[in-house]
Amino acid sequence: NPDGVPVIFLHSGPGAGASPECRGFFNPDVFRIVIIDQRGCGRSHPYACAEDNTTWDLVADIEKVREMLGIGKWLVFGGSWGSTLSLAYAQTHPERVKGLVLRGIFLCRPSETAWLNEAGGVSRIYPEQWQKFVAPIAENRRNRLIEAYHGLLFHQDEEVCLSAAKAWADWESYLIRFEPEGVDEDAYASLAIARLENHYFVNGGWLQGDKAILNNIGKIRHIPTVIVQGRYDLCTPMQSAWELSKAFPEAELRVVQAGHCAFDPPLADALVQAV
Repeated sequence: NPDGVPVIFLHSGPGAGASPECRGFFNPDVFRIVIIDQRGCGRSHPYACAEDNTTWDLVADIEKVREMLGIGKWLVFGGSWGSTLSLAYAQTHPERVKGLVLRGIFLCRPSETAWLNEAGGVSRIYPEQWQKFVAPIAENRRNRLIEAYHGLLFHQDEEVCLSAAKAWADWESYLIRFEPEGVDEDAYASLAIARLENHYFVNGGWLQGDKAILNNIGKIRHIPTVIVQGRYDLCTPMQSAWELSKAFPEAELRVVQAGHCAFDPPLADALVQAV
């Protein structure tokens, strides 16, 4: 609805890209729905490109889209990495945000990226799949897997890049759904999410320290905010949502008996209600 309440959907990843299903959280009679593919992924080009691709480049892109569409203020909706980006955008442009709906809170801290992609974290839940994830890395480099994967994902040999990308993306698939789908996805389709996630993780999301987002909550306390978190989320565990809610008591935390995937019925229902 061009006259509806403007809302922007910020997808996960970094590098996951958007899909038509993302519209399903919003009543098209009520909302003016804006969905973008962030730099380097989905239908944005150049594909899987990390050059000039930082959190602050994405924040600037979002603001350019708002200006181009002539929107004064909008609702910002983001999950997983999209929650990081939503918070970064809101803290940079609080005057442009009508409200926030956040899901699967991820603050791009080293402790969170280590949980995902270093030994001793979620690897304990899926040890059999973890062995496949570490297989491309020499044993003497497995103490710093994110860094080691960086060398493979940005290797000059395309086959090396694609093989590493598939291993990275397959591992993540097991964390997103209780019954993973798409783990046999084409390697090229995995390149953007693997390369861009790694690029952001290696650089700490270009945030100023572990508590960068939490320390700037004062800038957005006035913005109506709902946090929807899956209790059994293995990808972005409950701890980060809990810490965010403690730093941001004005926000409403809604815990759902679900995992990470926004399209699982319990989470999808909670997100629609939050909107």
